[in-house]
Amino acid sequence: MAYQEVTTTGYGTRVGRSFRSIGSGFILFCIATALLWWNEGRAVKTDKMLNEAEKAYVEMEHPEKKDASLDGELVCATAMATTEDSLTDSQYGIGVKAISLQRRVEYYQWVEHSEEHSEDKFGGKQVTTTTYTYSKEWVDSPIESAQFKDPEYQKKNMVLTTVEDAEKWAEDVSFGAYKLNESLIHYISSREPMELTVSEDLLKQFDKSAQAAYERFYGTKEPAPQPAQTAVLTDSAKAVADSVKAVNDSILKNAENKLDLKYVHQAGNVLYYGLVPSSPEIGDVRVTFEKIVPAKVTIISQVDGDTFKPFKAKNGKLFQTLVMGRKSADEIFDAEHSANNMWLWILRIAGVLMVIAGLRGIFGFIETILKVVPFIAGIFGWGVGLVCTIIGVVWSLIIIALAWLFYRPLLAIFLLALAGFLIWVFAFKGKDKLKELAAKAKQPANTEKV
Repeated sequence: MAYQEVTTTGYGTRVGRSFRSIGSGFILFCIATALLWWNEGRAVKTDKMLNEAEKAYVEMEHPEKKDASLDGELVCATAMATTEDSLTDSQYGIGVKAISLQRRVEYYQWVEHSEEHSEDKFGGKQVTTTTYTYSKEWVDSPIESAQFKDPEYQKKNMVLTTVEDAEKWAEDVSFGAYKLNESLIHYISSREPMELTVSEDLLKQFDKSAQAAYERFYGTKEPAPQPAQTAVLTDSAKAVADSVKAVNDSILKNAENKLDLKYVHQAGNVLYYGLVPSSPEIGDVRVTFEKIVPAKVTIISQVDGDTFKPFKAKNGKLFQTLVMGRKSADEIFDAEHSANNMWLWILRIAGVLMVIAGLRGIFGFIETILKVVPFIAGIFGWGVGLVCTIIGVVWSLIIIALAWLFYRPLLAIFLLALAGFLIWVFAFKGKDKLKELAAKAKQPANTEKV
């Protein structure tokens, strides 16, 4: 059952908070204005950098052979990214020859969710009802349940072990006869599950530690298994659930071969801390291992001896990239231009919304003062919101236009001239046309009188 908490905020406190929000609203307004200006400059500089790189690059047709004539050139090349580096996870005593070794940890925990509902009362006070609900979920880090609002769920969380996420990367990754720099290496995303071979001694050690943690929390008596709950799943959710079930079944099957292990199970690329993987309990931990394997990649970067470095454009912007598989330079640059344009609009929209929110913070005190009569305050608040939205949009367009004048003066002047011409055509020529039509309309009437 949901737990509810009701708080009442007096009129004076609300007015005081609204006046304090003027400062934060003004700060947000200034930050949003700066964001809009910076975003236009960022987009223009990135576009110019990409255009410069697009004109400057050359094809490296044989990356398997070093070519001194290409030193210092921006090149586009495709080859296998390989490594001889051996990476180890000392905590689990495993190793692999790969570009990267990655460990991801999940904990089965009670999670608190809250939902607020506020109601204004006559006299200006506000009553807020917060409803807290709790659900069992796999999360990325342990949750401190002592801070939960519902006393029934406080201190209900525990973990059988604490493990940090970790990843290691190879330092020496070959690209034909060349070596990839660190930044390019981290672009590689050819992930595969890593088959686990944790030693039995370590497994026994983990099992003993997990058992101690389990018994401290649950006691020595094992809780009765709870019936599985059925749920209607979407196709994507069902696919994930089927995948998890397959892993659980695999873990259970492999666990049969380790009769002396009760709280730790390994199968495939998963190490599971808990009694029954297919029926998780609070405190269970799931550790998943993945590796990034050699793969064919395409890079655009500047040759620097036997390695690569970012290309520096005339405006100071740096550029290099790596994509999976064989791609043409045109495909890569088209994708980069599209990404730049996408971020331009994302940040524009974010900036406009921040400007509006800042204005609401500045002028919100007016609505709060009228909260003595909620009905009137609601109507006035709607009006304030509308005005702030209109002013925010207009202000944002002005900032974007000024940024265009600063960063794209020729294009901005052309567009302003075009806009002025259209206004002149519709305003003045349109007026002349209306007079002409009016004169023609009067002529038949004059003829009839004659």
